[in-house]
Amino acid sequence: MARQLRAEQTRTTILTAAAELFDRHGYESTSLSDIVEHAQVTKGALYFHFAAKEDLAQAIMELQSRASRQVAGEMEARGHTSLEALIRTTFGITRLAVEGPITRAGLRLATGGVVIRPPLRHPFNELLDIATRRLHGAAREADIHPDVDTEAAAHALVCFFVGTRVVGRSLEPVARQPRRVAEMWHLMIRGLVPVPRRARYLALATQLEREIKTV
Repeated sequence: MARQLRAEQTRTTILTAAAELFDRHGYESTSLSDIVEHAQVTKGALYFHFAAKEDLAQAIMELQSRASRQVAGEMEARGHTSLEALIRTTFGITRLAVEGPITRAGLRLATGGVVIRPPLRHPFNELLDIATRRLHGAAREADIHPDVDTEAAAHALVCFFVGTRVVGRSLEPVARQPRRVAEMWHLMIRGLVPVPRRARYLALATQLEREIKTV
């Protein structure tokens, strides 16, 4: 049991180190030797868990996908309106990115040409499905204008959400991300939500941004 626990701890250490370097330098610019040095493990320990750099990338994206699905599922289970659940999901994923490297690295890997092996789905497709379902629900609940093309809106939302991090990576610290997501929602809400319902959702976006900053 102790040996198994040490092995699991070593695997986690390697994954965290790899995620930090992939996020900081990109997949192509990070070598296995860099990861070994950063994780402070032996090459033998790394190869015991991961046969190649591609396996490390796959494992990180699997963790990122699982965490994002968990956030979305939790928001759905709490009985929020569809639009509130979607807003909270984006801020939940943002919190993960601020607090640890796995989500950040998963996004960078997804935009860096790394091949995603089945059965893992591309994270952008997962986000698009979540956004589409929630916006369909918001339309049924009259929280967005009836003439909104929900699939087009979902696509635009995912591009906006992913783009805030891709652009921000080069321009500002990750701690700025909650503010960028709040700005995104302030723009999206004004375009999607009928005037009588806007104040609630604008206030929610501001509140969620502040909650991440105070944790």
